[in-house]
Amino acid sequence: MANPEAFLGRWRLVSSDGFDEYMKQLGVGVAMRKMGSMAKPDIIITKDGDTFHVKTESTFKTSEFSFKLGEKFNEETLDGRKTQTLITLDDNNVLTQHQEWDGKETTITRKIVDGKLVVECVMNSAKCTRVYQKA
Repeated sequence: MANPEAFLGRWRLVSSDGFDEYMKQLGVGVAMRKMGSMAKPDIIITKDGDTFHVKTESTFKTSEFSFKLGEKFNEETLDGRKTQTLITLDDNNVLTQHQEWDGKETTITRKIVDGKLVVECVMNSAKCTRVYQKA
């Protein structure tokens, strides 16, 4: 059953697998990939009415976006892409973020597994899994 409140709170990165290859597929340059791979971001997810706010904080960079489930919006990503983004929540409580830009697309899913936030990013053949725990 869908429960968007399960995602609310501050989450700290505890593991990351395949992130460099994923960033390469996105077209992120070497210098930014190095910094991105070293960053250990916190993600803060809050909700105000039916609007969600997602803030990613690290020593490297901070970004923020807001969305309503099922409504497309313009997003500027941490690596500077300007995307058309749609976020949905399915009955299995999986948040799916679909980004499109310049004829390309990527999908980011978020789900709660054993109390941890598991984020999977897929583009072309690259798959990245990042795991966060409540801070």
